[in-house]
Amino acid sequence: MKISNKLKTLFTAVTVSAVLVSCSKDRIDYTPQPISIMGVIHASPTTEKLDFYVGETKANRDDFAYTNKINYLQIYSGDRDVKITKKGSTATVLTEKLKLVDQMAYSLFIIDTFDKAKFLLVKDSVTMAGAGKAKLRFINLSPDAPALNLGIVGKDAPVVTNKLFKEYSNFESIDAGDKVTFKIKNNEGVEVASLVDQKIEQGKIYTIWVKGLKSATTDEMKVGAVIYSHQY
Repeated sequence: MKISNKLKTLFTAVTVSAVLVSCSKDRIDYTPQPISIMGVIHASPTTEKLDFYVGETKANRDDFAYTNKINYLQIYSGDRDVKITKKGSTATVLTEKLKLVDQMAYSLFIIDTFDKAKFLLVKDSVTMAGAGKAKLRFINLSPDAPALNLGIVGKDAPVVTNKLFKEYSNFESIDAGDKVTFKIKNNEGVEVASLVDQKIEQGKIYTIWVKGLKSATTDEMKVGAVIYSHQY
């Protein structure tokens, strides 16, 4: 299993910092603490901006709006309380205790309509793709969408099939390319979203997630697709 040097750095940076602190206190018996990393994605179709907390520490410095992503946070492994509030508010909208495993990477999605908001924690890939390849995961996060399939223009078979709301694929290996177009269709073959001419880089890891609502009346909240690369 080949892990990138950047990812190794993410898993060790907090430990190194803690070692330096312990040395300043003349302690030489410090035991490094287990570390996990977690990205957070605002996938709840709402105009509400949020604040995200690990314990009582706010993780976002900037506005955390719909479709925004907080890049990987370094968090001590084990049971960790997380919560969201409306921007600038102290009132908790949603809270949950997560169990994070040492040396594991995660994505935490805030999903469903705002009145039903919940967390979806998924494990991320920590292994690099092969030569000429990238890795890709697909997640259906449209609360009122049917089962969806992900295809690549020029390929006969879909990459991922039949994913209902909250369902997600494994990380699949795909060809890297400068202009890759993804089509998302329902089981009747009707296109519901697309991502056109995406640059897919060799060795990188990507997630495509379906956003929005079929019932939306504004363009901002309509069904669409978002792609991001995992910033290890």
